[in-house]
Amino acid sequence: MRRFALLLAGGLLATTPALAQDAVPYSAVRAINLARNTAVQLNGGLSLYRPAQCMFQTARAENPCLIANNSNGYTFRFQGGAPGWPMDNTSPTRETEIQISPDGRTVKQVIYNGVPR
Repeated sequence: MRRFALLLAGGLLATTPALAQDAVPYSAVRAINLARNTAVQLNGGLSLYRPAQCMFQTARAENPCLIANNSNGYTFRFQGGAPGWPMDNTSPTRETEIQISPDGRTVKQVIYNGVPR
């Protein structure tokens, strides 16, 4: 039984680094939250506007809304529209492209916020 416990513990420890590598950095979580909340504010609040679902996926390393992650920061491009727009199959009415600082704490630039291009 003790041998089994040691093998089990060794197996769990061996998988820990792999899980840590897949973790999304805190700066990325802050950046997506700031980008999403900024877009909501720019477009009239949650009663009028909802961003694309990918802007709620903070734990996803390969987020389709993230178009750049480099020394300039995080750049997101995503669509949005009236509440319920994806579920009721209506088209988005807004597209937002926004750059957030590398630490995820500051909006560096709203590159675009208008009709979908």
